[in-house]
Amino acid sequence: MPLPRSQAFTAEDDWNLPDGVRAELIDGQLWDLAFPSRKHQEITYEFGRQLGNHIEHQGGDCKVYPAPFAVNLFADDTTFVEPDVSVICDRDKLSDRGCEGAPDLVLEVVSPSNPGMDYISKLGLYREAGVREYWICDPMKERTLVYGLGTDADATLSIYPFSSVVPSSIFAGFEFDFGATVATM
Repeated sequence: MPLPRSQAFTAEDDWNLPDGVRAELIDGQLWDLAFPSRKHQEITYEFGRQLGNHIEHQGGDCKVYPAPFAVNLFADDTTFVEPDVSVICDRDKLSDRGCEGAPDLVLEVVSPSNPGMDYISKLGLYREAGVREYWICDPMKERTLVYGLGTDADATLSIYPFSSVVPSSIFAGFEFDFGATVATM
């Protein structure tokens, strides 16, 4: 839900929110972030842990950051998002504030309070910014959508039920089992 205000918010407004208040800045609006559920946190933690271990074992240089982690999506202070997991392979994009530009891979776990944000708004933003792979995990529908966001001609969408293992197209050999993660709770 957007936080009310008669004029557009800025990056400075976002960075100066009171302690404990988290929001994303999109199109001049600050969108309040709800507290994640235990299932949401379990999925986010396990995905980030397993992908980070995979990258390390492969000798990769990419960094995995779970939320809260600020992503200045277009590196111009107009759009700050906080993906559930961000993977950044270009270390020049990393600053003390977070990531300055598009991550290579983003995972969002759909929240019951605002699913349209992950399915519609962020999909468009991530595509425009140059995110290479966007995973949308929906625990309510027990499925994961994986978007390969290359050029429009190269863009792909794969849908996996929780009963399937989900592969990454940009991290060779990495697969994640959302169903097994949820079943251990």
